[in-house]
Amino acid sequence: MCLGIPGVVLEITDREAFLAAVDVSGVRRKINVACVAAPEALDDLIGKWVLVHVGFAMSIVDEAEAQKTLEVLEQMGEVQEELMAMRNSAQA
Repeated sequence: MCLGIPGVVLEITDREAFLAAVDVSGVRRKINVACVAAPEALDDLIGKWVLVHVGFAMSIVDEAEAQKTLEVLEQMGEVQEELMAMRNSAQA
């Protein structure tokens, strides 16, 4: 199952391609942030929580909502499946 999972933006890695490094429950991943940021405001994303789905930040969420979502996903056992998929795709 593909889920949107919360992650925090750590840094902008490629401004032209709208790529950022995001931490998703300890897994660092490069994602596309074009859906949530204007070119002149990329740095404003650093430290923000975003909902990540198939390599794209789909929306910005507040930290409390992100933590609550992660807790629910962990209880459902869904986080581990998504994190394993993220780790495997990062290694490929």
